[in-house]
Amino acid sequence: MALYFTKELSDHSRLAVWQVTESESELRELSSTPSDELEEISYIKSESLRKQRLAVRALLGVLFEDKVYLAHHDNGKPYIENNSINISITHTDKYVAVILDENEEVGIDVESLDRDFSAVEKKALSEEEIEDLDDDRDEKNEQLAIYWCAKEAIYKKMSQYHVDFAEQIEVERFRSRGEGELEATFIHKDGYEEELHLEYMTFDRHVLVWISAQD
Repeated sequence: MALYFTKELSDHSRLAVWQVTESESELRELSSTPSDELEEISYIKSESLRKQRLAVRALLGVLFEDKVYLAHHDNGKPYIENNSINISITHTDKYVAVILDENEEVGIDVESLDRDFSAVEKKALSEEEIEDLDDDRDEKNEQLAIYWCAKEAIYKKMSQYHVDFAEQIEVERFRSRGEGELEATFIHKDGYEEELHLEYMTFDRHVLVWISAQD
């Protein structure tokens, strides 16, 4: 198995990351995926995406003693049919990650730093956030990756349609230090502002951001 690491966030929340090193056939053996979902996965043309889906299943097999049945709401938000725990899932070619919380809705996102995040600046950042970007190209790309992951994690937690990342999700100024905390605000369409606390870490040319558990 390629369980990369787990992290206890509180007495009711934890996250786990799986490094996708196995072949597709090995992941099928590890994943205990229901037959109907295996059939659905078989229709995915991309081998990488098929492996990511199977790796998520393998990771869930490690996190839960009993077999769980993963499903998705109409908006794509995942849930477990036979368990009331809140879940959020994210994946890249190389890693998949899951966050679980018994009490609160959760959000998590991972991205590879080998990706060019320059489009995020115009697509997802406010003018104030753009002003806070570093001048160094590599530092700026990492900052943009963290901004994007943070906003994606918040978007997943909120589970709302038609969210404007630049206008509705504000991330306070930060400097990337390998790992740290982020403060953010989600502005609901009725004007209500919800404060959120996030954490991030970088590893193996990847950025992982999640909503912190509230005790």
